[in-house]
Amino acid sequence: MLSNEGRMRGLVQPARRGFRWGIVRRFLYLLVLGALALTDFRHSGLVRRTFVFYARAGGATVVEERMLKLAEPPSLESEIRHYVEEVLLGPISPDSAPLFPGETRLRSLLFRDGVLYVDLSEPAALPLLDESPRGMDVFSNVYTLNEGIRRNFATVKEVRFFITGREIFHENFSEIFVSKI
Repeated sequence: MLSNEGRMRGLVQPARRGFRWGIVRRFLYLLVLGALALTDFRHSGLVRRTFVFYARAGGATVVEERMLKLAEPPSLESEIRHYVEEVLLGPISPDSAPLFPGETRLRSLLFRDGVLYVDLSEPAALPLLDESPRGMDVFSNVYTLNEGIRRNFATVKEVRFFITGREIFHENFSEIFVSKI
C-alpha cells in the first residue's frame, strides 16, 4: 500500500477520476440511445395525440393519449381530419363516454387562414342516450372537441362548427376566446 507521498507523485490515480469518466460514458450512452429512439419514432410514421372525454360516472374529465399514424398525404388538414374522426369513434376506455352519438360522421373539414371549419352530421345535435352525466349537453361536447383540436394543433386559431351545413355556437365560442387571443 502506498502512502500519501506515492499518491501525490501520481503513482496511484484517485478513484474520482475513473468515476467521472463512468458518469460521462453512461450519459453518452443514454444520449446515443435517445437519438436512436427518436430517429426510430420519426420513421415509424406515428404521432401522439391527446383526446378528452368524460367519465360515465360523475362526469369528470378523462384524458387519453393515443399514437396515431400520420395521415396520407401528409398535410395539416388531413391530420386534423384524422383527429376529428378518431374523436367521433369515441374513447378507448369503457368507463368513458363518447362526445357524440355513434352515428355522427364528419361531413367536411376545411382549414384556411387559421380558421378550421368542421361540419358534422345531424346526429351530433342529438343528446347521448346513455347514463352519461354530460350526455345531455351538446354545447359542452362541442366545446370539448374544440379544446382538443386547439390543444393538438397550435396553428388553429379559431374553430367554427356546423351541423348539416348550419353554424352552431359561434357567438358562444367567440365570447370565450376573445380574451385568450
